[in-house]
Amino acid sequence: MESIRPLDAIFRPASVALIGASSTPGKLSYDILYNLIHAGFTGPIYPVNPKADEILGLRAYPAIGATPTPADMAVVVIPARMVVGAVEECGKAGVKSAVVITGGFAEAGAEGEKLQAQLAKAGREHGVRLVGPNCQGVNIPYSGLCASWPLITTRGRIAFISQSGTVGAALIDWASVEHLGFSGFVSLGNRADVDESDCIHYFNDDPNTKVIACYIEGVKRPAAFLEALRQAAKPVVILKSGRTARGRVAAESHTKSLAGSDEIYQAIFRKYGVVRADSLEELYDFAKGLAYLDRPAGKRLLFISSSGGAAILGIDEAEKYGLEVPFPPEELKARLRAFLPAHCGLTNPIDLTGDAITDPGLYSKTIAEAKSDYDTSVVIFGDPVHGASDIVTGKGELVVFCGGAEVEREEALKMHQKGIPVYPTPERGVRALAQFFAHEEVKPRAAEAHGKADGGGPRLRLMPAPAAVRLLRSYRIPAVTAAPAGSAAEAVKLARRFTRPVALKVVSPDISHKTDAGGVALGIAPSGVRKAWEAMMATIRKKAPGARIEGVTISPMAAPGGVEVILGIARDPQYGATMLFGLGGIFAEIYRDVQLCLLPASPGDFERMIAGIKGYPILAGARGRAPKDIAALVDVMGRLAKIADDYPGFDQIDLNPVIVYEKGVSVVDYRILHK
Repeated sequence: MESIRPLDAIFRPASVALIGASSTPGKLSYDILYNLIHAGFTGPIYPVNPKADEILGLRAYPAIGATPTPADMAVVVIPARMVVGAVEECGKAGVKSAVVITGGFAEAGAEGEKLQAQLAKAGREHGVRLVGPNCQGVNIPYSGLCASWPLITTRGRIAFISQSGTVGAALIDWASVEHLGFSGFVSLGNRADVDESDCIHYFNDDPNTKVIACYIEGVKRPAAFLEALRQAAKPVVILKSGRTARGRVAAESHTKSLAGSDEIYQAIFRKYGVVRADSLEELYDFAKGLAYLDRPAGKRLLFISSSGGAAILGIDEAEKYGLEVPFPPEELKARLRAFLPAHCGLTNPIDLTGDAITDPGLYSKTIAEAKSDYDTSVVIFGDPVHGASDIVTGKGELVVFCGGAEVEREEALKMHQKGIPVYPTPERGVRALAQFFAHEEVKPRAAEAHGKADGGGPRLRLMPAPAAVRLLRSYRIPAVTAAPAGSAAEAVKLARRFTRPVALKVVSPDISHKTDAGGVALGIAPSGVRKAWEAMMATIRKKAPGARIEGVTISPMAAPGGVEVILGIARDPQYGATMLFGLGGIFAEIYRDVQLCLLPASPGDFERMIAGIKGYPILAGARGRAPKDIAALVDVMGRLAKIADDYPGFDQIDLNPVIVYEKGVSVVDYRILHK
């Protein structure tokens, strides 16, 4: 990992300078200097301020070039207009990195963007790696480094990477309050240089980090981000904001509309085994669980509780996430009856009732007896159980403490100090445990090339149906004939060539949802083609008055007995080609029951896409129906992916519907848009 080794100067500097150090309490540059001094940093600290001789007991220097030896890292807290010059001076003085706290750059508008570009250029030209600008700094407890605020020094196993300083600070504060701590915190700010990809790489190699937790709003370098996720050997938990439709670009096709930006990130996270959090609370809970819980050998849970209600809440959550809550075997029940009061429940949960408050040994004995029969004991303290921290070991246990006020806080703190994570509600604990099983697929092993689509350029063109069908068939994709007709008379003539009723579908580069525009007529006999043509054109003129109409296609109706699905390719401006799969009709359009996969992909990826939709039982043969030809469908998906790879100028490909039969598939309609 030679490319990231310079980050050692940021996360493990031997010496630190603070440019803009202040002697005025309450100023940010005073607070950061105070934190640098009191966090346990053992190397030289150089305050830089031309108007001071001494600050906080340390000799001050008039310029970065005046320090006795070059600092590994400079923390910059001076007005924005002075920052570029300061970074240039850092480079000349031999400083390897700079954390730019100062704001007023890209976040401030056009002039700020220009200034940030100058800053990035200065860093590149002078060999100074940059964090920020407009950031909350860096905090690495194992290095004794707190170039940030507040002063937090508790060591732990979680590295927090955040594009928001406030979000990141909240997480490290939670971890410190619970005495679980963290291995590192970096606030990326505007990411003029160092970004989320660099940091994931770095903390993946950091021996003190067990889990990498990230808050991201966007990705600066898509290819580097994917490579960082591919190489990550440690769990990566990501909270990605900007999920709603408000930020989506208007769709140009079925696939494009269904493959919104968030769906693409979901596909990326699924492919690379990223644990996705939906809130700050989940980001912390999931990272905490993956860092401190033992990985369960299986999904079998036994709930042991003094509160039946709390246990039921946990069981509901477990079932939601596919975890198993089997009844105890009779042998275990017999062993439990030997010491538990007769009124205790012996199903699952094991309800110890209020007796466990006065006799906490009921917990320890039950946990010991159940270890051999279950993968995880979910131990719920629903009352003020004194000595709870002496009962649990953290081995094969998920601990929930949801009652007891002061006792709860005292006992939970003792458990955290032992490295045993405690959750305040059963639902939060079970959700965290479930993340061990969220992505069990094998991550891609070989390096992959990820194409990048051009977000701009000329208006897309629609490939004529005869050319589209020839292309698909050349890749051995079974597409039905779709003959183009430019007039009603031509449509009637073509329809007479087929032995079955025909389908009429409008040809227009401006109409992606043909049915909504009235551009589809099905099961039409040759004698009814002219009437269907005229009715179609009249409807389209009303519903899509500005659309360019090139005519219709005439194709034979598909054989009955199959299941309609949709396959598509869309090119994301950042991540390139993605494949979409879902059931056809309302299932994809209304219920958004679709799966996405970033290309390139393997047959196993395609199989998981198919199995991942809610409508999968329809394909698998639900309610006594014959299963459909999944193998043939996977084969078509692979061939479609090959087209996307061979033709990067194809922006959108819709195969909709594709009919899957008991044996074989048939591509009934297709739409290819290219540059």
